[in-house]
Amino acid sequence: MRTSHVARDLPAHLREIGKFFPIISLTGPRQAGKTTLLREHFSDYQYINLEDPLYRDQLTVDPRAFLERHSHGVIFDEAQNSPDLFSYLQLAVDEDRQPARFVVSGSQNFLLNKRITQSLAGRVAITRLLPLDLSEMNAADRRPASPAEAIFSGFYPDAVVKAAPPAYFYPSYIGSYLERDVEGFVAARNMVTFRLFMKVCAGFAGQTVNYGNIAKTVGISAATVKEWLSILEMSYILFQVPPYFTNFKKRLAKTPKLYFYDTGLLCYLLELETAEELQSSASYGALFENLIVADHFKSYFHRGWDTNRLYHYRDGQQTEVDLVRSRANRITLTEIKSTTTYRSKLTKTIRQVAAASEVPTELELVYGGEENFTSDGVRVLPWFASVPSV
Repeated sequence: MRTSHVARDLPAHLREIGKFFPIISLTGPRQAGKTTLLREHFSDYQYINLEDPLYRDQLTVDPRAFLERHSHGVIFDEAQNSPDLFSYLQLAVDEDRQPARFVVSGSQNFLLNKRITQSLAGRVAITRLLPLDLSEMNAADRRPASPAEAIFSGFYPDAVVKAAPPAYFYPSYIGSYLERDVEGFVAARNMVTFRLFMKVCAGFAGQTVNYGNIAKTVGISAATVKEWLSILEMSYILFQVPPYFTNFKKRLAKTPKLYFYDTGLLCYLLELETAEELQSSASYGALFENLIVADHFKSYFHRGWDTNRLYHYRDGQQTEVDLVRSRANRITLTEIKSTTTYRSKLTKTIRQVAAASEVPTELELVYGGEENFTSDGVRVLPWFASVPSV
């Protein structure tokens, strides 16, 4: 039955990891639902939003007194607005390491990540809440009717629950993101170019990163491309998937591939106006691949699994595997195809790569169809259930 609220998978991981650390850090993009989740699952905690100038002034004027008043069971939201908070939290938890004593949340990861690295190493559990993943959508009976609908509509909770048209939701989202998260890291005179940069990156989704090509297209230096990519990564707009280059006796590529966490945002940047236009476009295969790869990353984060075990594969002969999962001295090769009809020839590449593997190898095909079955040793998975349950 469809619900008015989409339950998230992350709280189970928060409860478990909170047993071992005095501070829990929750980051993620704007409008991923962080505040809603924290206020619901830490309902007995005091909530302090550090976008409020009153709280920021109190913390600046007398930080010790501020933390004495707010010493246990406190959520500090938008904590990047008060970077000095982290040093004082370090002093507080060194005196009292009560589990889950503080929760620190923020919509950007720039200062937050830097301050955690400097002040809170070993004292904080770092977690991330991203846009909805498909298992969360399935559980809430909100799975879109087709892959094209899923890709086009996107996965931000407010947009899903309120059924906000992408043409309304994403312009506002981009405006808020540029004004609140990018300001201060990109000079005002370069904001128009940065917008263009985002659109160009959208055109490279599902491809290996080529700094020179991006730089040439946008009209900036390769060094600026790297700097601006790091901004988009740290604010959870896009991510890079590293290459897998062990356990094969052949020359392998060592260039990452580029993906966006939210496919609705990706479609908006590509100026696609309907799901039908998307499905008939030349980029549909790449967008379907982005959907599946991003869903793996989101699901891994929400379950507390290690995303550092997710890769792509490409060898010197340009043979590619879209996704490689590395687990306990074995790997899973996943081919991603947007077709709704299974054919055995779709597994040719992963069989070829598996034959060259030096470790036990499992084979998967994720496709645009609805059936879940095994064919000649290959798990064939529907697009909406591609992430393993264990």
